Amino acid sequence: MGIRGLTKLLADNAARCRSDQELKSFFGRRIAIDASMNIYQFLVAVRQGSDNLTNEAGEITSHLSGLFYRTIKLMEVGVKPCYVFDGKPPKMKSGELQKRIDAKKLAQQEAKKAEETGDVEAFEKYSRRINKVTPEVIQQCKTLLKLMGVPVIEAPCEAEAQCASMCKGGLVYATASEDMDSLTFGTTRLVRRLWSGATATNEKKGIRPMEFNLPIALEELQMDHSTFIDLCMLCGCDYMDSIKGVGPTTALNLMRKHGSIESVFKALRKEGKHVVPEVDLSEIRQLFVKPEVLSNSEINLQWTSPDEAGLIDFLVKQNSFREDTIRSGIKRMLSSRNAASQARLDTFFKKKPTAAKRKVDEDDTVSSKKGKLSHAM
Repeated sequence: MGIRGLTKLLADNAARCRSDQELKSFFGRRIAIDASMNIYQFLVAVRQGSDNLTNEAGEITSHLSGLFYRTIKLMEVGVKPCYVFDGKPPKMKSGELQKRIDAKKLAQQEAKKAEETGDVEAFEKYSRRINKVTPEVIQQCKTLLKLMGVPVIEAPCEAEAQCASMCKGGLVYATASEDMDSLTFGTTRLVRRLWSGATATNEKKGIRPMEFNLPIALEELQMDHSTFIDLCMLCGCDYMDSIKGVGPTTALNLMRKHGSIESVFKALRKEGKHVVPEVDLSEIRQLFVKPEVLSNSEINLQWTSPDEAGLIDFLVKQNSFREDTIRSGIKRMLSSRNAASQARLDTFFKKKPTAAKRKVDEDDTVSSKKGKLSHAM
C-alpha cells in the first residue's frame, strides 16, 4: 500500500520535490530497485492476451522476460541497477498482508465468474490481480540476475528500508519503487515509473520516470524527517490504517497544528468525532526510524560480465526462450558495459558553492584562525 495519498499531498504542498526525468538522465547512476514490486509489475504487464507467458512445462515465465529485457534497457542507457529483495516481513505488517491475500481470493472468484459468463473484459481485469510473487518466482529472478552479472541484495526485512539505507549512505543514487513509503524510510531520492521510457509506447505517450527529492519535500513542508514520519503514519501506512474522515490534507493540517501524531490522537479523542485506533505509535515509528537493514559495509556492489553459457541453459533450455533472442540480448549487455564504464560528465566538475555556503565557509575559516591566535597567545 505504501503511504495513502502521499503523492497528491506532495503535489499540492511540495511541488518542487518532484521532477519528471528522461530515462537517460540516470546515466552512470547506481539505482537500488525494489525487486518484488517490479517483478509483480512484470507478471501483470508482460502477457499474451489474458495469459502469462509460459515455458513448455506450462510454468509462468513473464517475470523472467520482463526482468531480462527491461534490465538490459537500463544497462544500455548507462544505468547501474542493483536489485534488493524482501526478507521477513515485520510482525506489524501481518494485517496488511492478510488484506492482500483476501483481495486475491476475491479476484479469483470474480475471474471465475467472468470466465463462466464469457465476460472477456472482466476476466482480463481480475486475472491481472491474481498474479503473485511466489518464492519460486523470487528464486528464479535472483538466478537470472546473477547470471546477467547484476548485483542482488537480500534484505533482512523490508526491501524499501534497505534501499533507503543504501541511498542515505551514498551507496546508490536513488531508490526505484512504486511505494511512497521509501521516502518515509528516508531515501533521499525516490524514482517511480523507472521503466517509463524503456518502451517506445511510453516514450510516445510522454510518460517518464518521476523523481522525488526528500530534502526538498521536507523544506517545502517545513518539517523535519521525524515529523514527516508522523504525517505518513497519520495518512495510513502498511503498519497502521488511516483514520476514517482524516484524509492526507487534514492529516497535514493536524500535524502542523499539533506537532506530533501523539498530540493529534489526543486531540481527536477529546473531540470525539473520529474512531482513533489503539496502537503503539512509538513502535510503529521505530519501524521507519530504525528498520532492520544491512549496513553499507556489508554490501558489495559489483557488476560483472554476463554468463553466456549459464543464460542459454537457464533461459533457453530450462524456460523455452528463443536462443537467437537471448544471444542478441547478451550482445546488448556486453555492448552496454562500455557505456556503463564511462563516468558521468558532472563528476569531473565540482559545483560552485552557493553564496550562503561560501559565507559559512568564510566564517568557519575566520573563526578557526581566531581560535589558533587565541591558543597561541
